[in-house]
Amino acid sequence: MASGSSEKSRPSLFWALAVLVVPFVDYVSKMRFINREKLPVDGPFVLAPNHYSEFDPIIVAAAVWKLRRAPRFMAKDSLFRVPVVGWLLKHTGMIPVARTSSRTASAQTIEQSRALVEAGRGVIVYPEGTLTRDPDMWPMRGKSGAVRLAMAGDIPLIPMAQWGTQAIMGRYQKGLSLWPPRKPIDIVIGDPIDLSDLKDRQSEPAAIAEATDRLMNAITALLEELRGEKAPAKRWNPAEHGQKETGRLDS
Repeated sequence: MASGSSEKSRPSLFWALAVLVVPFVDYVSKMRFINREKLPVDGPFVLAPNHYSEFDPIIVAAAVWKLRRAPRFMAKDSLFRVPVVGWLLKHTGMIPVARTSSRTASAQTIEQSRALVEAGRGVIVYPEGTLTRDPDMWPMRGKSGAVRLAMAGDIPLIPMAQWGTQAIMGRYQKGLSLWPPRKPIDIVIGDPIDLSDLKDRQSEPAAIAEATDRLMNAITALLEELRGEKAPAKRWNPAEHGQKETGRLDS
């Protein structure tokens, strides 16, 4: 394995956060990586994991840090106006996402992609936008934010699946299960999604939908590998089950 990316070799606020977060994560979990070399050591990327526990972002952030990259997420722009929280988000390079018109959102995506490429940074985007509503915690219908961001900047779109976090904090659970400690969490990273045939059609809704399907299929296949079982043939769609669908990214 390479010695690590230049962004992690430089002192940053991430170092201070890692001192607090990583030992705690190591206490409550035992991460087992598959294909860890598939996360680029340098350069921009969009990492798209599955999402079924409120504790997922902590696990994913620690995993990305262990893989020698700085974990940056997309976050609602309103959080950037919260005292202390906003300062932390800004100074760790998190990406603000606004609820705006489609034209403004498109321009914002292009600008965000350009910034990622120029800085050589990666970003973590949950393509489901929120915790999966699937009763068995399989990935549900995806939103388009991750693929739009990747396609706008020709950035590698990398699927990821993790399984085991529910033993620490179940879906909609209020507290953490800290005993016994060191619950196993399996993490697998896949090959970048091939979107080359859609590159010239990225403004077309059909192309965005196809790219999103490819991403969700890849994440589901990785999770099937971890769980050792097949996902349902049809992906869960909250709208078909009378469930309110909320999220951080545009649909």
